[in-house]
Amino acid sequence: MPHLFIESGEGLPQWSNPISHAVVAGNLCFVSGQLSVNEAGNYVEGNVTDEAERAFNNVFAALKAAGFDKSHIAYIDIAFANLNDLNEVNALYMALFPEGQRPARTVYEAAKLPFNGKIKIVATAAK
Repeated sequence: MPHLFIESGEGLPQWSNPISHAVVAGNLCFVSGQLSVNEAGNYVEGNVTDEAERAFNNVFAALKAAGFDKSHIAYIDIAFANLNDLNEVNALYMALFPEGQRPARTVYEAAKLPFNGKIKIVATAAK
């Protein structure tokens, strides 16, 4: 079965990078690391919550373009430039994923993120 490569879609940043926003393989959707990048492909700086909200919106847009939605997310990987920002992002995370609907998750601090960003979010979804 061939994979479906999502390279563009409504609400997704236009990349100059040689990646797909997401790849569908069977009943799984693998979303590439999403940053606080707008549809024009420009990095949008803000506080960590602002950047996380934009990155999550990009994740959700990639899922939608692939025929999935946030209810299909099974796993989320969040890289922080500063792990001390975890509590701020947790508030957003709990609002986006109510109790009983929270994906498995890994969080960690990365030495450096693209664009000197504060956060990068990767997701895996399953139908």
